[in-house]
Amino acid sequence: MTSDSTQAEAGCRISSSEDRRITRSKRALRAAMIELMEERGFDGFTVNDLCVRADLNRGTFYNHFRDKDALLSKLEDDILADLERFQEKMAHLSMAQAMGCAVAKRPLPLLVELFEYLREQGDFLHAVLGDGGDVSFGPRLRDCVCTNLVQSILHKRYRDDPTPFVQYYVSFFASAYLGVIMRWIETGMQECPEEMARICMRLLFIKPGESIRL
Repeated sequence: MTSDSTQAEAGCRISSSEDRRITRSKRALRAAMIELMEERGFDGFTVNDLCVRADLNRGTFYNHFRDKDALLSKLEDDILADLERFQEKMAHLSMAQAMGCAVAKRPLPLLVELFEYLREQGDFLHAVLGDGGDVSFGPRLRDCVCTNLVQSILHKRYRDDPTPFVQYYVSFFASAYLGVIMRWIETGMQECPEEMARICMRLLFIKPGESIRL
């Protein structure tokens, strides 16, 4: 083995070790952010508080983030970036597929997958959507997920319809679905993703006067 190869391997090991340290540091900061938001609200703690809770020095924090707002923005953006993968699937979803699942009382697979992901991120979502979190994140989540979901199951002639009633229809159901997600998170995500998927379909297709049981 040449000295160049040896040096290259050593460099890779150092880089890998540094990557793991960075990953651990960011996970610790995420956990600290969640705990402090739940305890004090976002405005109730400082970068120093974050570092103490995460057992990191301030230099490590400032190597990656300008301030605590930048950390929160990164955590939120990561969630929304992950959720973008559902948008392509939503684009291929049809009203017929959704109605078929609703009539058969089967969970729509796309919604099951969505709620599984939301459950994985439940600790952060509970903190950021709560009273001490970020009031701007709820609308971003609504626009990323709920609005796209509602638009995807509209008849194709309405999907790009700019008329006021169609837009109010989309806004109404998108906000309603955000409310469903928020209630599920606030109440401890007791229902499984399959049940939440059935609930969402039942809410969309329920008719006035029908039983409101699932």
